[in-house]
Amino acid sequence: MTISFDFNGQTVLVTGGSRGIGFAVAKAFATAGARVCVLAEDAGIEQAAREIAVETGSDVWAQRCDITDRRAVRGALEGIGRLDVLVNNAGVELPTPVEDDHGAIDDAFAHIIDVNVMGTWWVTRAALPNMRAGGRILITSSIWGRTAVPGFAAYVASKHALIGLSRTLSRELGPRSIRVNAVCPGWVRTEASLRSLAVMAQEQGVSEDTLVDSIAADQSLEGLMEPDDVAGLYLYLASEAAANVTGQAIPIDRGEVMA
Repeated sequence: MTISFDFNGQTVLVTGGSRGIGFAVAKAFATAGARVCVLAEDAGIEQAAREIAVETGSDVWAQRCDITDRRAVRGALEGIGRLDVLVNNAGVELPTPVEDDHGAIDDAFAHIIDVNVMGTWWVTRAALPNMRAGGRILITSSIWGRTAVPGFAAYVASKHALIGLSRTLSRELGPRSIRVNAVCPGWVRTEASLRSLAVMAQEQGVSEDTLVDSIAADQSLEGLMEPDDVAGLYLYLASEAAANVTGQAIPIDRGEVMA
């Protein structure tokens, strides 16, 4: 069965759109007819926009911006015009073991919170003047925002924070008919998640294949997802089919966490 969504005439901003989930989500919106702006700090964002535009035939352009820089964020969003959908997807995932006495751990902790939480805050604040009644804000949290794993305190804390932020914004922006939801992906084959998987395997003294098997055993559906596998949930939440869905943290994890 194929379900199609129509976003013709709508403008979508996707942060962290140069690769992984952000790239897949941006491509999905463009395929559905939206004008899409992809934003990221790395140089690959320009190439990502070109690839999506060529593949989908939609109007896709790039903004290169460090979302922890409040002024840069405001400048990047100044000329975007009316914004219908904001996808706050940019984030950093690194290990921060609490008993590691290396000073770099503290720096990494602060950086993760700065990007994942404060960056999302700055982008949302800058985007809201461009959003009218009926706007939608989607925030990429994580299944780890609903549970926890050892060794990733900053990342887990940031993803819990994003769920709280989504719920609060849904209350604040509801009177403007702006819906806000969090998406909580499980294990997706992205550069960041595979790096974390390698760290976890090393800490547990097992091979990466063994750890993948263990993850699959905890899911109702086997295997790791690909970025394209999660994009449909973002389209649904931004569509009229989800007109009454707001303030939710929705897992897409092949049945890993049921709570």
